[in-house]
Amino acid sequence: MIRIIFPLLFTIAALLAGPAGAAPAALAEDAPDSYTVVRGDTLWDISGRFLKEPWRWPEVWRLNRDEIRNPHLIYPGQVILLDRSGPYLSIGRRVGAPLYEKRFPQAYSEPIDGALPSIPMQAIEPFLSRSLVVDEGDLKQAGTVIATDASRVFTGAGDTIFAKDVQGRNEVWEVFRPAKPLVDPLSGEVLGYEAAFLGQARMTEPGRPATLKLLSAVEEIGVGDRLIASERPEIFSFVPHAPEGPIAGRLIGIHQGLSETGRLNVVTLNVGSNAGIERGHVLALHRNRGNVVYKDEAGGKETFELPQQRYGVAFVFRVFDRVAYALVMESDGPVTVGDTVRQP
Repeated sequence: MIRIIFPLLFTIAALLAGPAGAAPAALAEDAPDSYTVVRGDTLWDISGRFLKEPWRWPEVWRLNRDEIRNPHLIYPGQVILLDRSGPYLSIGRRVGAPLYEKRFPQAYSEPIDGALPSIPMQAIEPFLSRSLVVDEGDLKQAGTVIATDASRVFTGAGDTIFAKDVQGRNEVWEVFRPAKPLVDPLSGEVLGYEAAFLGQARMTEPGRPATLKLLSAVEEIGVGDRLIASERPEIFSFVPHAPEGPIAGRLIGIHQGLSETGRLNVVTLNVGSNAGIERGHVLALHRNRGNVVYKDEAGGKETFELPQQRYGVAFVFRVFDRVAYALVMESDGPVTVGDTVRQP
């Protein structure tokens, strides 16, 4: 099933136990004793004020893993307190709040869009509600635009289209166009098709074909474009955490077809939910150094594969069966198609 994901919120009010045997999260050299959250902050940036590895900051909250499923929200004006003996983090009284206000953990009644995002939302917004990955099975079940009103070649918002294989009066449908195949660089297998989001349509008259009115269009929509039922918008809360099992994946694409990129850019991975990947996973980026040929004094040759170099981390924010999207959060050099991802 294809899931359309809408803007998500990440919160720091949950703890995941660190990897077995892992050293305690290390404090940043200039970590403050407290920090007051201001509008415009992201939680990843705030965590970088306290920890050398920002993604590990849920470990210092001392809450159990189940609380990931019911996280709390962090808002501007709240004060984050550091206890260096752990280290531990907690939430103090919000600026301007009454003295009797409860201490963390708790949920507040402020509008959800006032909570801090985990990562810069503008960097991933196009991938939350527009880009989607479909496989052969999805394409077989999708509806198809078979005609446009007044036989127009292309249509836009407010126009009427006709489609087959769609059902449900007043249901909203996502209109998309299958685009480039996503290919595993090692096996050559097609993992799915990255589809281009075109707009939304609402069915006005069921039938074969059904009649739909276009509610929006970011590109022209025409005969042959496909439709899938739109799911109810959902808001997700994530905490960053390492995968529980080993992960061996590769970067198979970079947004806009680039061959290399850097921090705060979106990359496509050749691993998804079938490999245990989930939203919120933090993965280490490793650079391939290639092979060298050593020649000894006797003229003999021996080939060595150089060890890979860890150079950054990426935050997974959207997951499909065999493909995932991640945002590069840290990098000390270019991020290149073909680089590998592993547990951090």
